[in-house]
Amino acid sequence: MKQTINRAGLELIKRHEGQRLTAYRDAVGIWTIGYGHTATAREGLRIAPETAEELLRRDLATAERAVTQLVKVELTDNQFSALVSFVFNVGRQALATSTLLRLLNAGDYLGAAEQFARWDKAGERRLEGLAQRRAAERRLFLEGATC
Repeated sequence: MKQTINRAGLELIKRHEGQRLTAYRDAVGIWTIGYGHTATAREGLRIAPETAEELLRRDLATAERAVTQLVKVELTDNQFSALVSFVFNVGRQALATSTLLRLLNAGDYLGAAEQFARWDKAGERRLEGLAQRRAAERRLFLEGATC
């Protein structure tokens, strides 16, 4: 059965991304709109709340696909959802080349969980918001897990 992000993962993303209906530059200068959508965001763009939800659904499908393709071990719904949040924020390539993924695919779930905290920077700057998000992803990843 195909895994999809659960409610806890969706709420985590919405809480940490926030909904912005006017395009803005994020912490590293990338145009962003809605719930962290970057692909079609541009200066001056405004969208409706319904559009923000649709863009989020599309972006989540891409992140879910990435997690499904890259992870070779079984995941609980919470583990899957934490990883979808992570990929949604940092991108497929970041997960693909990460120690987090290497440890996870080797069956080291606890070691993988500890790797979330390493991803708290935008550019070279540590951001408190990213540190809080990574801590929330780690908690969700470990919640109900038997690793």
